[in-house]
Amino acid sequence: MTTSLNSTVAEDNTNIIPFIPSGKFYFSHGIQAFQKRRFNAAVKWLKKAIETAPDEPLYPCQLSVVYTEVGSYHAANQLLTEVLAKFGKEYVDCYYLMANNYAHLGLLNDAKKYVETYLEQQEDGEFEEAANQLLEMLNSLEESEDDDEDEWAFDDEDELLVYQETAFYHLEHEEWGHAITVLDEMMQLFPEFKLAKHKYAYALFMNGEQQEAMDIEEDWLEKHPGNIHSHVNLAIFLLKQGLKEKAQDHIELLKNVFPMHEQQKLAVAETLARAGLYQEAVDRFSVLRDKQVVRRRVYYKWYSIAAYHTGNPSKALNLWEKGCQQFPSLSREGGPWMEL
Repeated sequence: MTTSLNSTVAEDNTNIIPFIPSGKFYFSHGIQAFQKRRFNAAVKWLKKAIETAPDEPLYPCQLSVVYTEVGSYHAANQLLTEVLAKFGKEYVDCYYLMANNYAHLGLLNDAKKYVETYLEQQEDGEFEEAANQLLEMLNSLEESEDDDEDEWAFDDEDELLVYQETAFYHLEHEEWGHAITVLDEMMQLFPEFKLAKHKYAYALFMNGEQQEAMDIEEDWLEKHPGNIHSHVNLAIFLLKQGLKEKAQDHIELLKNVFPMHEQQKLAVAETLARAGLYQEAVDRFSVLRDKQVVRRRVYYKWYSIAAYHTGNPSKALNLWEKGCQQFPSLSREGGPWMEL
């Protein structure tokens, strides 16, 4: 004889509706994880969404955004390429996302090609303003690369090398007055060596002649809107004056700049660290390889600070100690945990 309890359970079992998660279910969890910066979890949820609904292009596009956020630019572009192959013009935003990834990889020609394709095909697209800014930056970088060729064309001239090394020594040891004197002579003797003017402006600012330094770089930027050195100097000048909001335009541009020369790479990394963009700064510092660059005072100081603020205190301390060995004055600045 069946008991009433068993009868009830049997009756309830017949009314159970199995829950089968949909792509939207996985996608929503992926978005939540992404917003909380739990990127590994976001990738897992979004991959499940794609498996469940392979014909939904939004899911791989969102997964590509996660990959971009963690620096997996090639993986992001692979997904976007597949979406374009399958859905074509319905998802023209993919062209902008790919352009942005190529810019991060330093493949500027590819970045320009894809951002131009996006601007040609989009109609009131979500990324139109950002795409125009990216294109402007890429065009400016072309001009800047031409300037760089001029700057580095003098490397074999012995006299200029002596001046460069002397100015470098004074700048590294924060002997601003001596640096200004040497750089002033350099500008007179080698007017085509444009880098000297930017170093001169930097030394002026650090020596207390802030307005003159600002005027030099602002005038230069009017004539050369994409010049990396001017954007770096102005960002640093404004940050030093506590004007972070005014520095933001320069910082945003530098976030999308991936120079070819190691000295410029270092300058961008330092500026991002000064702006408190520590993870971005660590990413830039970690790819520097040139021996002259990785032995610089600013390399040790700002890489150490950025490492500390991204949860790597042992690396930060190691960098700081190496920096103090080469530049004893650094030890008077406290440590990588200093408040900026």
